[in-house]
Amino acid sequence: MPRSAELRRAAEWPTLAMLGLTYGIWAIATVWLADLSLTLAIILSTWAAAQHSSLTHEALHGHPTRNNIVNAALVFPALSLVVPYMRFRDTHLAHHQDENLTDPYDDPETNYLDPAVWSRLPAWRKLLYRANNTLAGRLTLGPIIGLSSFMAADWKEIRGGNTRVLNGWLLHIPAAACVIWWMVSVAQMPIWAWLVSVYLSLSLLKLRTFLEHRAHDRTSARTAIVEDRGLFGLLFLHNNLHVVHHMHPGVPWYALPDLYRARKAQYLSSNQGYRYATYADVARKYLFRAKDPVPHPLYQDGQDR
Repeated sequence: MPRSAELRRAAEWPTLAMLGLTYGIWAIATVWLADLSLTLAIILSTWAAAQHSSLTHEALHGHPTRNNIVNAALVFPALSLVVPYMRFRDTHLAHHQDENLTDPYDDPETNYLDPAVWSRLPAWRKLLYRANNTLAGRLTLGPIIGLSSFMAADWKEIRGGNTRVLNGWLLHIPAAACVIWWMVSVAQMPIWAWLVSVYLSLSLLKLRTFLEHRAHDRTSARTAIVEDRGLFGLLFLHNNLHVVHHMHPGVPWYALPDLYRARKAQYLSSNQGYRYATYADVARKYLFRAKDPVPHPLYQDGQDR
């Protein structure tokens, strides 16, 4: 690689600028704006926490520097409070094993269940999971369902002696503590309002992940494209162009739109047209209608692991 390219890659300024802007908006919302308009403060702190999660996703994929420790340090404060960076990193990179996408056991981010497990669930849990497969349910119930499942799985791993999972949670303590300290000692926003903003930020992220993947016998056809270039495209750092990200996980967020435009026909052929124009289109189609069944429609193993 030419030296000039190395210097440009040493620090990706669009990502660093977005980090600075995100922290600035969050600080303004929690300290100064809360006294002027609590509603606006909640909206902006919600947006900043969700934006920070998108930037955390960039960090675990090797941005904005070539140093993984520096990248982790740049997103160290846990604005979303409940998701440890190291656990997000490990589970998300496992998710990028595309041949395992949507597998009930091998894809840590799937919402599908093994049909054999589904058949044994009590009726109330089936009702809850069916509601969670509508967009309205995913936005309202999704954060608590996802977090409870995630934490239960990690607790099982910790009890089984998995020290990497334990260390991920231990490292999360100072990351969450510094945010809690800020809210208690510096911020003017009431704690209840901040907690509301945290939950709403997790809900915003559920909008992006709602239909990123589908069950399909062809691996490349499992990943969606949502062509939204508005505020949601910026909030999600163009990760809504999800098949592009999966095919080029090392490409920084700001390069994804040009890459998609240049090879649009190729990507849509690869994922067999699994595409939506905007998130408004997604809402019109799935707000109160399930996108998928909960039991994986193509899963054949059916054995508990």
